[in-house]
Amino acid sequence: MGTKKFKAVMLIDDNEIDNLINQKMLEASDVAETIFMHTGAKGALEFLKNMEKLSSNGVGIPELIFLDIDMPLMDGFQFLDEFEKLSDYIKNNCAIIMLTSSVNPQDLSKAKKSHFVKKYINKPLTQEALEKL
Repeated sequence: MGTKKFKAVMLIDDNEIDNLINQKMLEASDVAETIFMHTGAKGALEFLKNMEKLSSNGVGIPELIFLDIDMPLMDGFQFLDEFEKLSDYIKNNCAIIMLTSSVNPQDLSKAKKSHFVKKYINKPLTQEALEKL
């Protein structure tokens, strides 16, 4: 593929096996220099807030976030509600891809209503889906 498309990408999924598979797919596709993995939405939000504080020029803030919907404590839609409260810098520079096993049409509809969600992909993440980004 040559040059990497993204400096940093984040995976948010409570299923560690899915995270590992998706990480391997991203590495094989060579789309990102850095891949951050989180098994909880709350931890991912804290990470984003801390990255913003540490970085004056946005270095390291993921340009792409793959977000699962069904997670304990805070689901993907609750994450989006909290993401809305983050700085404009983060909101304008992080694109969110819903990566989910949900086939619920209401989830798709709800995801499409969020202007942060750029795409809705059903698991597993595939080479074809990555090429379409």
